[in-house]
Amino acid sequence: MLTAFAVLLCVTAGLAYLNERFWHFPTTVGVTLAGAVASIGLIALDALGVPGLRGWAAGLLETLDFTDFVLNGILSILLFAGALGLNARQLVRQRVSILTLALLSTLISTGLIGFGAHFLFGLVGLDVPLVWALLFGALISPTDPVAVLDLLKRARVPARIETLIAGESLFNDGVGVVIFLVLAGLAGIGGSHAEPGVVGALTLFVREALGGLLFGGLLGGVGYALLRSIEQHAVEVLLTLALVIGGYVAATALGVSGPLAMVVAGLVISATKDAAFGQETRAHIEGFWETVDQVLNILLFAFIGLDVLLTETTGRQLIASAGLIALALAARWISVALPFALVRARDGYGPYTVRLLTWGGLRGGIAISLALGLPDHPARTHLVTATYAVVLFTIAVQGLTILPLVRRAAQASGEVPAAPGR
Repeated sequence: MLTAFAVLLCVTAGLAYLNERFWHFPTTVGVTLAGAVASIGLIALDALGVPGLRGWAAGLLETLDFTDFVLNGILSILLFAGALGLNARQLVRQRVSILTLALLSTLISTGLIGFGAHFLFGLVGLDVPLVWALLFGALISPTDPVAVLDLLKRARVPARIETLIAGESLFNDGVGVVIFLVLAGLAGIGGSHAEPGVVGALTLFVREALGGLLFGGLLGGVGYALLRSIEQHAVEVLLTLALVIGGYVAATALGVSGPLAMVVAGLVISATKDAAFGQETRAHIEGFWETVDQVLNILLFAFIGLDVLLTETTGRQLIASAGLIALALAARWISVALPFALVRARDGYGPYTVRLLTWGGLRGGIAISLALGLPDHPARTHLVTATYAVVLFTIAVQGLTILPLVRRAAQASGEVPAAPGR
């Protein structure tokens, strides 16, 4: 395990250096593309008869276990760091818009993609049961906060729009995981905490979602009380780490949503950091979490690119994946536009906002980790391939073309861009 992590760390550092030195892409985009190209290169060498390299690299990646690395490893840290970096007071002012999008958009998209995927897979002769297609809809619908936040930092989106996009992304991540678990419970898939059936699924949804929000508020309140009572930055960094890692483990043990709990805890600390920290301590805390966020961010996206090495594909899977990329984009647009009509007039967003939310809806490590965590089933390999295709498209194509759209949107709105680094 240590050897595999050391290799991953060194490869990631090398890819990040090359990107920063020569390519100048957004870091998450650059390392993902470089990792994917390296993986494809190893696959090509293996196909040409060069033995050993692909098997060795694949063995290292399997040792790390992407699902465990994300869901039970770095996810809590990334979500807390993302929430801590937001303007919590601005987010509270936009709470109706953010929560409406996070809940309704994810539900609508799950249904659209699920039923559409069931049709598309069948059209190319791949047997994917409807409930498995809906699971694909649930895991691919949430926008990945890690991917989105990294781009927002570089893009200097107008402050109010940045809060909307980042806030929706943070919350729909937790909502998407809960919907995924509910569907897994309905399907009787192992690993879900729900009893099969509608009642068990609804019970799980309420417990995970509401419980996660309440537990996150409790964690944030306890953290604020402890942090406010002392003034020593090393101890306070340690307290926030314990809050995040220990809190996520506790949330999982209690059967509530760890992702939602981390988002809420981070927002509580963000909202109270003026009172909780002295000026010097606050600089240390924010610097620590920003650095950790950036390093783990880069590591995660390098892992995404390199993990392409483990994906076995067929021609029919690739054809279905191409259709599913278009379906995911269309579903994202519809699922944003419909609920957005409820809040646009209320909060005065411009017409460009739906386009930004749609094209800025990147997917990332959470979708892949949920797909790889599916149990053995004939449909599993189809879903994994499709998930990688959608994720890589959003990172490579949407990630590389979002900045011009952001600039045009900012000019059309006349709003002030967010300050660098927020």
